[in-house]
Amino acid sequence: MLPLFPLQLVAFPGESLNLHIFEPRYRQLAKACEEEGLTFGIPAYINGKVMEVGTEMRLVAVEKRYPNGELDIRTEGIRPFRIEQFFRQAPGKLYAGAQIDWLEYTSIEGDITISMQLIELIGELFALLSIDKPVPEDPATLQTFDVAHHVGFSIEQEYQFLCIPNELARQEYMRAHLGKMLPVVREMNNLQERARMNGHFKNLQPPKF
Repeated sequence: MLPLFPLQLVAFPGESLNLHIFEPRYRQLAKACEEEGLTFGIPAYINGKVMEVGTEMRLVAVEKRYPNGELDIRTEGIRPFRIEQFFRQAPGKLYAGAQIDWLEYTSIEGDITISMQLIELIGELFALLSIDKPVPEDPATLQTFDVAHHVGFSIEQEYQFLCIPNELARQEYMRAHLGKMLPVVREMNNLQERARMNGHFKNLQPPKF
């Protein structure tokens, strides 16, 4: 049985995730991970429901212990799973658990041409939105899970993205999303620029009739 820590977010394989642990049930879970080497799962909690697909996480380090028993921990995503049977409390524990199946997924086998396109699209998005984050440079090493939190997905879209089993399909999903999103962002920027220019003297070329 895999211990569960449902959260209102989507965790991806390979992701580094920092968590502040304050509830007694998850303090118990963190202790078990630290002392017994257990891993745990983060299934997304969306619209009042624990979703069936999540990501297995491992405890990397306890960064801080508070006098009241709370913790700051660093975790890392490993691989996705699907919940077959959910238990609000694992046997003899305070935290939830589940019988799960591991999902087959690949982080390789992407298309280098699509990777190059994604890097260009992400770079434009970051520039338009003034996102102070390095743009991936090497298309050969680009993994879509690494940038999935930074391309404007809703939490529902992030969940759909997690459920895609191979990298090529994830590339195509992300490219389609950016292809729809960027024209909207460009137009928003144009509107903001026109609003800033309102009332300024304008040097415009009149049309010729």
